[in-house]
Amino acid sequence: MSFVITSGQVQAIEQAANVWSWSNPPHSLIQLAPQLFATYEEIYRKQPAVRTVVDFLARNIAQLGLDVYTRNGEDRTKAVGHPLTKLLEHPLPVPGAKWTKYRLISWTMHELAIFDEAYWLKLTFGPGQYGLLPIPRRFMQPIGTDWVTPTAYRFTGNKGHRDFAAEEIVHFHGYSPNDTRSGTSPIETLRQVLSEDFAASAFREQLWRNGARVAGYIQRPLEAADWSDTARDRFKAEWRNQYTGDGPQSGGTPILEEGMSFVNAGVSPRDAQYIEARQLTRDECAMAYHINPIMLGSQHGNATQTSVPAFHRILYQDSLGPWLVQISQDIEAQLLIDLDPGALDGSKYVEFNLAEKLRGSFEEQAKAMQVLVGGPVMSRAEGRARLNLPHKEGTDDLIVPMNVTEGGLASPADTAPDHPSNEESNNQLPSKARTFEGKPVDVAAPTIEEMLL
Repeated sequence: MSFVITSGQVQAIEQAANVWSWSNPPHSLIQLAPQLFATYEEIYRKQPAVRTVVDFLARNIAQLGLDVYTRNGEDRTKAVGHPLTKLLEHPLPVPGAKWTKYRLISWTMHELAIFDEAYWLKLTFGPGQYGLLPIPRRFMQPIGTDWVTPTAYRFTGNKGHRDFAAEEIVHFHGYSPNDTRSGTSPIETLRQVLSEDFAASAFREQLWRNGARVAGYIQRPLEAADWSDTARDRFKAEWRNQYTGDGPQSGGTPILEEGMSFVNAGVSPRDAQYIEARQLTRDECAMAYHINPIMLGSQHGNATQTSVPAFHRILYQDSLGPWLVQISQDIEAQLLIDLDPGALDGSKYVEFNLAEKLRGSFEEQAKAMQVLVGGPVMSRAEGRARLNLPHKEGTDDLIVPMNVTEGGLASPADTAPDHPSNEESNNQLPSKARTFEGKPVDVAAPTIEEMLL
């Protein structure tokens, strides 16, 4: 059993993890300007496009139900009382801890989206009492000489470090071309895009600091009289007061002297396509996480109201689907086997519940159900309950339309078969209805057409 870390040891870990300094630098830095660097955490906090995409991923995945199932042949049932089910419902069962399943999955998805790695520490609080403590990625590092699987994990804080055995850690990670034991943050791929966006934002900020006036220079004719230092300083001060800052003269009209002229040497926001550049940054961030930008409100593309359901299905099947499979399989491999060794035979598994998201609208569900079952599936009492109306006697039975019977029409939406023509009707009537010269014709008798030949 790998749940060996006790709650007392957790307190020491938390104490070491509460404070960190640049003596223990972050794992990765992004250079936004020649003298400006930012960590992945700072990028998430300060970059709107990255924050939007990461939160979108985490919130949409965390709201899905994560359950343990028992496989019985072709059928399956929820393992309601399974130890892993209880552990996921209450990840940290200690007084004062407010971790829920939603918060645990949301935190894990944030870590995966920012770092492509996430860590849980397995805890024990007594016989049969287990917990999961999420640990920020910046404090953890795989160690060991095995390049395939870490032999241990090192937790480093401002008061030293501690090593945990590989079995004591649940480690989620994606792909890295340099190390099979770690992942590669999508933010790393967005370095150039984020650097350009930072430069554009800095230009826009400087533009507003200059009173929303573009850059330029003052041209003074050669034949003008020489400037004294006092006159030059006076003109410079007046110009700055009118064109920069928020002083009392900001926004005024400067007076040019001795034939001076202003030469525009800047780029306007329109020429720089600032709005389009910001939109491009959001789209690039979305595509780095394999999300259709339309799902994030992008104005690009030809999305219509009728195409929204299709984008919704694509989101949960193609965009979020791989994340869901990764998380569920890592939980199976690193947690389910610990709590239930018998699950090695594949009789139990973990899965996110996508049914609620892919089920469609109520109208779509009703139409599909009507076709599948061939009749109503709700009584009047159940319909009144959905509308929060009081129950009435005599409304508990299903009302079956007259044209829907067992062995009859498949659905109320179906129509009766077309009526045959008079000629077909005469040929298909019973024998007693067939006549020739006013006399009944036997069943074996020839038809009128045959007699006329």
